[in-house]
Amino acid sequence: MIKKIFRIILIIIILAAIAFFTIAPGKIDRSMNTVVHVANAADKVSWYDSIPFIADLHCDALLWDRDLLKRHDHGHVDLPRMQEANEAFQVFTIVSKTPRNQNYDKNTGETDQIALLSFAQLKSPADWFSIKSRALHQCEQLAEFAAESGGAFRLITNKKEMTQFIEDRKTNRSLTAGMLGLEGAHCLEGDINNLDVFYKAGVRYIGPTHFFDNEWAGSAHGVDKAGLTDKGRELIKKMNDLHIIIDIAHASPKTVQDIFDLTSGPLILSHGGVKGTCDNIRNLSDAQIIEVGKRNGLIGIGLWDMAVCGTDAQATAKAIKYVADKIGVDKVALGSDFDGAVMSSYDINGFPVIVNELVKKGFNRADIEKIMGGNVRDFMLANLPQN
Repeated sequence: MIKKIFRIILIIIILAAIAFFTIAPGKIDRSMNTVVHVANAADKVSWYDSIPFIADLHCDALLWDRDLLKRHDHGHVDLPRMQEANEAFQVFTIVSKTPRNQNYDKNTGETDQIALLSFAQLKSPADWFSIKSRALHQCEQLAEFAAESGGAFRLITNKKEMTQFIEDRKTNRSLTAGMLGLEGAHCLEGDINNLDVFYKAGVRYIGPTHFFDNEWAGSAHGVDKAGLTDKGRELIKKMNDLHIIIDIAHASPKTVQDIFDLTSGPLILSHGGVKGTCDNIRNLSDAQIIEVGKRNGLIGIGLWDMAVCGTDAQATAKAIKYVADKIGVDKVALGSDFDGAVMSSYDINGFPVIVNELVKKGFNRADIEKIMGGNVRDFMLANLPQN
């Protein structure tokens, strides 16, 4: 009798484990990467599909246990939807650690939700304990998608590759490409030499912080919200030497100012908004916007409520116009934060709705083509390493 009860309990445990590892990761993905609106064919202007280069500066799709080569009915980005949306280029960013009860105001780095997600996704045990390991595995994953795509998707790491991709896409509009960025330098695990490791893995922009202060810099959402540390200053200098672009998204105002003071090089806000249309700790002030403009940088405007204080394309277009009016139409881009555990206004197929709203804001076709991706193309051609 006891053996029978033991077997029953064991079977229940096994079935529960199978259910957890099979169902939980997808359920988390579906619940955290949602949309407010669904676009339809009527949302397209007649010339949308002839826009030569549509691009987005920030997407966290690599965090989820999802085959990006297949079309999904949840989340925001995958290769088939990139092709449907006429998107040429997507930056895929690496999220390696987030705190429990994450919020905009005050977080510490003591907890690690991505470790739990890695466990639930049955990732390598090394990923459960090493943020460097899990970040590098996400980099490898994008390279694998490129290798398995049959040439439909390319990983871009330098100017030569970008130039060739642009040329090839003129005759094959189904071609897509991506680049890697790091959301927070904490995955360097305190060792500046790891910057070389991530450079070799294809990372071409890095934000020093994410949702908590780290050994490199203060976060807008951290406890101290300090600036660059001495190690952080070394990091910025070495990033400049390697032609790794600096991303000021999530950085504290003090960190942003320290970066401005330390380097004159180009930089980006990969995803976010501006205080002029949505005033919160995350978004850029007018003075910061102007400084980014002076450096020929880019400001990527998001598609979620905390970035633009709205849940529709109109709010995103309003923020885009605000930046364009301040520093010019060639300094603003899309920075969606797709698949970043956010409720987005639309998935990637909502890009035509943004175009419609930009038309309503008075932008002409040439300017809209810059905003929708031409500016990202030109920025990368100017700032990626040669080879």
